[in-house]
Amino acid sequence: METILFQIKNNIAYITLNRPEALNAFNYQMLTELHEKVNQIHLDRSIRAVIITGSGEKSFSAGADLKERKTLSEPEVRRNVKAIRDCFDAIANLPQPTIAAINGYCFGGGFELMIACDFTIAVKDAKMGLTETSWAIIPGAGGTQRLPRLIGEMRAKELILAAKKISAQEAKELGLILKVVDKESLLDECEDFAHLILRNGPIAITQAKYAISLGMNTDLNTGLDIEAKAYEFTIPTEDRLEALQAFSEKRAPNFQGK
Repeated sequence: METILFQIKNNIAYITLNRPEALNAFNYQMLTELHEKVNQIHLDRSIRAVIITGSGEKSFSAGADLKERKTLSEPEVRRNVKAIRDCFDAIANLPQPTIAAINGYCFGGGFELMIACDFTIAVKDAKMGLTETSWAIIPGAGGTQRLPRLIGEMRAKELILAAKKISAQEAKELGLILKVVDKESLLDECEDFAHLILRNGPIAITQAKYAISLGMNTDLNTGLDIEAKAYEFTIPTEDRLEALQAFSEKRAPNFQGK
């Protein structure tokens, strides 16, 4: 069985974690297949947004597959940890905007995947958290680094050190979730938001994401330099000229990503 379902529709790539019988927990096969799809997306400029969700009704992802983990040698555990870290880094570094559609449980590695995405929309009854310390390990796929950058050091320590589980509404109040929605409207809400992005200039979107993401980890002056270089990249594009022409003709622009 494929552990990752993948399709492209109307310039949006859809990734579905597909191990519902295991609450979409990450085994090595899933990590390998997911990374392959992420690399494919990175190279395909016809893809302008990405939505990631889980199959089934219960879970986005419960994190690492502990049944598999129990059978692994120490070198194999290190292999899996490196695989999940590299995969989520690749997701965080995608030029296209990414949306995590959280349809249920979102723990451990599932939570780390969520915060590697640019945006999160979650169902009302979703539960989430970085619960690794309750298993005598720590988050190993970016959780200790991305979470404090999103919500601050003290609140990140609270969630991680206490292995605290929170609701979707609590996560929204922390700034981790853009919107909390009914289960039946989750995918529609994600698609509607993706289309708000898709109506804008494709090159401008990727350059704006690049400037924000890279600049967040630098001082202000360095960040301003990054912004200036990203802006410079948009000046010679056909899309910029098309936007000006469309404005003068009082019509919607037809962006080509050129």
